Amino acid sequence: MYHRFNESKYPSTNIQMDIFKKHINIIESSGYDFVNPKVLSEIFFKEKLEKKILLTIDDGYRSFYENAWPFLKENKIPYIIFISTEAVGKKGYMSWSEIKEIEEYDFVTIGNHSHSHDYLVNYSFDSFQKDIKNSIKIFEANIGYNPTFFSYPFGEWDKNQKEFISSIFEFAFGQHSGVIDLNKDRYELPRFPINEKYGDLDRFKFIVELLPFQYKKIYPDEKMIVDNNPPKMKVEFFKDQNISNINCFSNEGDGWNKSKFIIEDNVLKINFRDKFYTRRGRINCSIQDGEGWRWFGTQFVLKNIKEN
Repeated sequence: MYHRFNESKYPSTNIQMDIFKKHINIIESSGYDFVNPKVLSEIFFKEKLEKKILLTIDDGYRSFYENAWPFLKENKIPYIIFISTEAVGKKGYMSWSEIKEIEEYDFVTIGNHSHSHDYLVNYSFDSFQKDIKNSIKIFEANIGYNPTFFSYPFGEWDKNQKEFISSIFEFAFGQHSGVIDLNKDRYELPRFPINEKYGDLDRFKFIVELLPFQYKKIYPDEKMIVDNNPPKMKVEFFKDQNISNINCFSNEGDGWNKSKFIIEDNVLKINFRDKFYTRRGRINCSIQDGEGWRWFGTQFVLKNIKEN
């Protein structure tokens, strides 16, 4: 997941184009193809699938259009670009004419990123619905349809919001890290956020080589933390999985540390050390087997905590 390109003023959401081109080179030299999002619904549930890379860009900044788009167009690299309709045409963002220009290429997919791109988990459910419905009307008026892909602003949602999104869209993406496989919930798909800090080449090479870490289910379904901080989290794995060497890290309390957990009947139960104090509570788990490193992450959200 990328945002801005060559905008050094915003290092937390920016990547320099020379580094981005090296990322693409790493993917190609590793022998992986890019998946065209338009065929994702056809291949998602296939048991045996060749590993591919999916590029996504959030927000529709003009720096994408000016810097990344010419490179992607020249090399015909497929991607999804998620657009928040309220920002279109404003300073620093793409216009509708530019969005329609790139949308004409068959390797480009437009995604819905809400209307306001606000902290929607703090909205009432009615206000959340109005925001999404407003974005749909604007998409239909400007490009003739509502996209089938959705990206949650800040990677945040609650259970009711997710159910509403699932009634409209085919797929929805968060911002928790992980590798997609057929057992992942298609309305909370993971992505690896890339920026200046987390886009160094060694880390990127590691990410590209990661394999899916499959599981049956993560509990609880509700990812919003209100009066249950810390939540009671568990992960149910398949019976034939060996998870004895699993490692998990989480950011409750004073920061990232190794998680405390127990494993019973292939169910991993996380015993959080403390409450979550930042807006987003994250848990990442990994394991190494004969094929390589496997990774999945999940994210909880604390309501009404806004970060600078």
